Amino acid sequence: MTKRKKSTDQKLLESYEAGDFASEAASKAELKKFRDAARGTLVKDRRVNIRLSSPVLMDIQARAAEEGLPYQTLIASVLHKFVTGRLVEQPSRLTTRSSGRAAK
Repeated sequence: MTKRKKSTDQKLLESYEAGDFASEAASKAELKKFRDAARGTLVKDRRVNIRLSSPVLMDIQARAAEEGLPYQTLIASVLHKFVTGRLVEQPSRLTTRSSGRAAK
């Protein structure tokens, strides 16, 4: 019988169950900073309506499903990353319908 190599997830689970992880207490100032940052990024106080072609919307929905999040959240995230200069494009594993070619 051959031994199976443990997956990273299995190793992490075993470490967690063994009590190898400890929580670090954050200071009140750090907690306030994190709370303020979360409020600033999570507040959605404006509505925007846009028109997209069906193929583009289908590609966005497929990518969102690939990432495991709602497609409107993906759109908001992409726009936020773009305006903050942090947008880094990584090709999809899916074939895009809007461009008619496979992603590399």
